[in-house]
Amino acid sequence: MTINYTQARENMVEQQVRPWDVLDARVLETLATLPREAFVAETHRALAYADLELPLGHGQSLMKPVVEGRTLQALKPQAGEDVLEIGTGSGYLTACLGNLAREVVSLEIHPELAAAARARLDATGLGSNIRIDTADALAWDTDRRFDVVCVTGAVAVVPARFLQWLRPGGRLFVVRGVSPVMEAVLHVNDVNGPRIESLFETDLPYLVGAAPAPQFVF
Repeated sequence: MTINYTQARENMVEQQVRPWDVLDARVLETLATLPREAFVAETHRALAYADLELPLGHGQSLMKPVVEGRTLQALKPQAGEDVLEIGTGSGYLTACLGNLAREVVSLEIHPELAAAARARLDATGLGSNIRIDTADALAWDTDRRFDVVCVTGAVAVVPARFLQWLRPGGRLFVVRGVSPVMEAVLHVNDVNGPRIESLFETDLPYLVGAAPAPQFVF
């Protein structure tokens, strides 16, 4: 069976993403043009545009299209801005960020996922402004500051270092809390002081090392 991916992309945008209040024209255009099927395993290609999380290995998964749409809309990366992504995963959201922003630095703790994402970005020609580093974001540091920080795995508590990487006016997207009910939030490094916007409820796998400490019941 041959899948019409152009039609599948259009259906994803019109039937899943737009109805979930993703109305930003640049975000919709990005989701409607980037080949999501090129960023999933052969075995899952037929499901590339379904309303599902898709497994990537190492306990990681590709977010649902609606969550990716809401994430991009909340962050609103602009053409002149620099992005830090924490958790490269498949490289698909990385490619979307790269399409919207000037430059993306993406951190991936699993070398195999980092290499596969790099290969997919190069094969699709979408990676020219994207750098992937194999690193643990909870131990990594840099003097560089970013306009956008996008965290693709959940955290029990938002690490202070993630917020330190924001420029004035910068935005950080992260999903925080305890599974199965987590909250997606946007931290804005405003001139009048930091503020937090609650976006929506979801449930994502934790970043490695960012899960809540086990609770012992006596």
